Amino acid sequence: MTQNQKGKKDMLRNKDILELKRRFKKESCTITRMSGCYVNSDKDRVVEFNENFLNLEDEEFYKYLEIAKKSLSGTIGNNLLKLDFQKNEEEPGGKQQYLLGLRESGLKNPELLSHLYDIIIDNYDYVGNYLILVFHDAYDVITKTNDDLKIDESEEVFTYMICAICPVNLSKPGLGYREDQNRIGARIQDWVVGVPDVSFMFPSFIDRSTDIHSITYYVRDAKDSHREFIETALGCGAKRTATEEKRAFHSMVKTAIAPYIENTDQVMIGIQECLNEMVEENEAAMEDLIIVEPEELKLDTDIIKEVLTKNEIPDATVAAIQENFKEEFSDQPPVIKNLVDEKAIEKNNKEMKEIRLLDEVASLKEELTQTKQENEENKEKIETLVKMEEPVDPEKAKTWAEVFLRMKPEKASQVKSETIDGKRYILIPLEEDEQINLNGVINTEL
Repeated sequence: MTQNQKGKKDMLRNKDILELKRRFKKESCTITRMSGCYVNSDKDRVVEFNENFLNLEDEEFYKYLEIAKKSLSGTIGNNLLKLDFQKNEEEPGGKQQYLLGLRESGLKNPELLSHLYDIIIDNYDYVGNYLILVFHDAYDVITKTNDDLKIDESEEVFTYMICAICPVNLSKPGLGYREDQNRIGARIQDWVVGVPDVSFMFPSFIDRSTDIHSITYYVRDAKDSHREFIETALGCGAKRTATEEKRAFHSMVKTAIAPYIENTDQVMIGIQECLNEMVEENEAAMEDLIIVEPEELKLDTDIIKEVLTKNEIPDATVAAIQENFKEEFSDQPPVIKNLVDEKAIEKNNKEMKEIRLLDEVASLKEELTQTKQENEENKEKIETLVKMEEPVDPEKAKTWAEVFLRMKPEKASQVKSETIDGKRYILIPLEEDEQINLNGVINTEL
């Protein structure tokens, strides 16, 4: 199958990207040519070059190869996006047709290369110097069986280009050994080529086949996909990165609930937990159906209502968020998984666990204090009871009292002393069923 007869719905897969990147080694590299254009901060072309890639010195070869490899790095859906050409760009004179011509030329047509440089210089919004690099490669795709065993015959030849835009910055100042002067002095600063800020591969490599209807686009900073560059320079429909989707959705919800909810971050955690549960349930269902690469669950207004209602968001606010969602994501609904900040959920779960542990410790301390107090009280009662029940030596008793009473501790608290007609009396209240043992004789008449 060639030219991606399956159509535009095919997705980027890690296994396809890795298959290409594994070839970016000295012994297996088949990159034929490399061209470049160094642009200064005034958007002037400083130098251009076009070389046979395999003839480069090893030191340069590996540096350039690392840039090509970096252009296919990162997470699919965040740093790597599959961009489809707008319909008019696939017609004669469109950008897809131009890129096809540049690919077929093998980077040997100076006019086509110059046109590419002009497109990038006119549309790439960057303050500073940068280097445009273009690599041309042809990969003889080996046939694979269903169990991924290779068969030594070609399925097709995947011919493609990688274009990388790399910032060029002045090296940091510092001290170093000045060999020409045989002393330590200020190090000579020079201009250093950095890793790609933006790059693209044309055509895309989808399901181990050529897809001329799309570009594989790389952006180093997923917070900014350079939407204008995608549309104007590449002629593709702009697409948000996962990070951009998350930021846009979170901002939309927070703005709507902020007027009446103080802790919006905590509400967002609750919303994300609900969304994460949906993702996990969907993935589990796909596993049960034995779907190797399931379609990712996307957000819609019904899901928004369900999730926000669970988090006790008022109906009027839910309706407003649904309308904002339709407007914000009219071009393409976001993948739910992209909206979930797993690190934030994990951090929140950790904090909640710590709070629960602190509460448990405080509760245990309180129980310990109560138990200690009860033990002290019981100890006092026992000591009082023991003293009351100890036999008293009559001789000793005479030295401190004429009357000796013995009773249970709970009864002792009821004993009162009063003076009647000038004499002191001890008053002991008796219940109807209580008896008095006086000197060993039970007296029921008192």
